[in-house]
Amino acid sequence: MSFLSTASNTSQANLSASNGQELINDITLNNPPDDSISDLSFSPQQDLLAVASWDKKVRIYEVDPNTGNNQGRALYEHEAPVLSARWSSDGQRVVSGGADKQVKLFDLASQQSQTIGAHDAAVRAVRYVECGPTNTPVVASGSWDKTLKYWDMRAQQPISVVNLPERVYSMDSAQKLLVVACADRHLSIIDLNNPQQIFKNNMSPLKWQTRSVSCHPQGDCYAVGSIEGRCAIQYVDDQQNKGFSFRCHRKTGAGQTGNIRTNSTDSQIFAVNSINFHPVYGTFSTAGSDGTFCFWDKDARQRLKGFPQVNSTISASCFNKNGSIFAYAMSYDWSQGYMGNRPDLPNVIKLHGTKDDETKQKKKR
Repeated sequence: MSFLSTASNTSQANLSASNGQELINDITLNNPPDDSISDLSFSPQQDLLAVASWDKKVRIYEVDPNTGNNQGRALYEHEAPVLSARWSSDGQRVVSGGADKQVKLFDLASQQSQTIGAHDAAVRAVRYVECGPTNTPVVASGSWDKTLKYWDMRAQQPISVVNLPERVYSMDSAQKLLVVACADRHLSIIDLNNPQQIFKNNMSPLKWQTRSVSCHPQGDCYAVGSIEGRCAIQYVDDQQNKGFSFRCHRKTGAGQTGNIRTNSTDSQIFAVNSINFHPVYGTFSTAGSDGTFCFWDKDARQRLKGFPQVNSTISASCFNKNGSIFAYAMSYDWSQGYMGNRPDLPNVIKLHGTKDDETKQKKKR
């Protein structure tokens, strides 16, 4: 039996929930990084996983979707911790950015990396995007120097520089939507048909510092997660005021987590470190400092599935190209500052085989 087809029927799923066994068949990635894991990204073309780490390296792993067997395919280095690594749309290259202020491009075929750009401060997030009516492929990089830069991968001078209201904390794109989440709760929305200008500057609907942002595959909305254990869904064209927010990564006195109706007076509150939309169903995941991840349905405004706590904060997560694998990193997320880092903390990446009853929208009654 493959690791993608375990506990498929409802009675098994309910039994495993009561026993906390849903994650027992999750596969551990071999030869993980030596330090905190900052970013995970699956190739859009095949089951190759890029992993960015504080050990200054980007590692690329090959995963068998039927068995979960995995092995390293490539590795390249920065001069300081790597904070973001993402794939090109053709799956041939990986772009990365880090605390060395550099934007690097790695070619899978030649196994060579090159520096294609630089910022005046750490590069917090990178994405491949397609700009304008001709869908010109470029690299976008967001930095703590309060700029967004676009690179054409052939010259080390940016095509364009966009000044942002604050330092970049998170960034994501889908279709022609690019959302840059900055310090002080600023959200800069960019229409990639006109990438040199900010389409709209918003304030996060959440009250505290933004930790993560993710764009819906259709490019019509995005999700924002904060350090206060809350998530918000925001629509780009929100004339009907469909946006909403909810509580998620919190623990009540009864030990429950992910409960939308928690009473904040007796809750422990955790940062929402990672949000990912399912590439097929459009549902989404959240993962947090409480060591749990959950799957949600934004249209029904309900949780589809909550999972048991793992013995670590979850620092990053992602779905593969068809949503059949959910990867999550059990790793220190720096939520307690440098004093909270200890040599005995894990750096482990797990692969969870998803099932439709976990990730697919429920039929309306």
